[in-house]
Amino acid sequence: MNGFPAIQPGPPVATGCVDTEVLRERGQREVFCGLTGIVWLHRKIQDAFFLVVGSRTCAHLLQSAAGVMIFAEPRFATAILEERDLAGMADCNEELDRLVHQLLARRPDIRTLFLVGSCPSEVIKLDLAKAAERLSLSHHGRVRVLNYTGSGIETTFTQGEDQCLQALVAEMPAQSATEPSLLVVGTLADVVEDQFSRLFEAMGIDRVAFLPPRSATALPPVGEDTRVLLAQPFLGDTARALLRRGASLIDAPYPFGVEGTLAWLRAAGRDFGIAGERVDTVAAAPAARARKALERYRPVLAGRRITFLPDSQLEIPLARFLATECGMRPVEVGTPYLDRQVLGGELELLGGDTRLSEGQDVDLQLDRVRVDRPDLTVCGLGLANPLEAEGLRTKWSIELVFTPVHGFEQAADLAELFARPLIRNERLAV
Repeated sequence: MNGFPAIQPGPPVATGCVDTEVLRERGQREVFCGLTGIVWLHRKIQDAFFLVVGSRTCAHLLQSAAGVMIFAEPRFATAILEERDLAGMADCNEELDRLVHQLLARRPDIRTLFLVGSCPSEVIKLDLAKAAERLSLSHHGRVRVLNYTGSGIETTFTQGEDQCLQALVAEMPAQSATEPSLLVVGTLADVVEDQFSRLFEAMGIDRVAFLPPRSATALPPVGEDTRVLLAQPFLGDTARALLRRGASLIDAPYPFGVEGTLAWLRAAGRDFGIAGERVDTVAAAPAARARKALERYRPVLAGRRITFLPDSQLEIPLARFLATECGMRPVEVGTPYLDRQVLGGELELLGGDTRLSEGQDVDLQLDRVRVDRPDLTVCGLGLANPLEAEGLRTKWSIELVFTPVHGFEQAADLAELFARPLIRNERLAV
């Protein structure tokens, strides 16, 4: 890249940060709510509908996040709680039943309906679990009604998917076959899912399913012969729900970047008795293409210092990718929750000199950013503009969730997301 000095990456660190002391903070947080997960879930599960029981603010958030045009017919909506509902002057359950009947009459294509709780519905103690049970009986044989919470009171925004998939796990049929099967868990773009399917088939793993499926009526079976491979690091509760159904969890890093994807595939291969050499042979061509594509961004990223503020729970795998494959230097990696059961493989690969923090106290974290002055800070939308005003370059963390970034073919796209603000800053420099 023209205009960038030649910066050499620091020496690779192989000690990992499994035993690194974690700075735990509990204070004011700055995150989106779990309703945001509907934006990618409604695109993936094509016969499902997401009905948020919430306020006008919830509706505005979803419309803004999804960027839905006014003439589109999305697979989500908001049942708005009015002042009469909040004051207890109206029967919320009767109103909800009426709206659901209208919705299903208008949209006969809906096969699974999610009632999604929000902060307002939780504050007034509206029991959506009972509502889902009641509506399922009322529309038995026509539609399955499930519920989960997307409230931001105690969760961060990617946990909306975790709650949704938990609800689906309870509906998955019991596995009857005795052959091992692979279940890849986490919402992936269809093109990425297809790429992984071809790789697993070439490796010799024939029984592969994905959760969530493209159709909620085609849930894969689960049981003692199910091997779970997580594609997203924020699905700890879903993983534990699958373990309670008898499945086993494959310990692996996440498929971000070339080496992360290779390690992810190798972990699956080991669990199915497939030699690492065969996995490497299958992955050789796409891995070579990805390494070549990454070369474009290494001069931009190598040696640059980066801080992650807690937001999406993608922070640790992304920091590992940037450090080991792009030569960046993580200063602080903050995450809303540090779930070692699903992040153990990543912690072993992240440099031991990285400062790890869990939870958030916004003022204290901003103070550290001002002292550290990293070249790039990954944070939520609410913090980006103030930091930019102070001369600190930022990257919106939500874009890393909305963009297909998994696997070999997307490795360069992932690197570009971090390189783009640095390139922009260089071009604007006087």
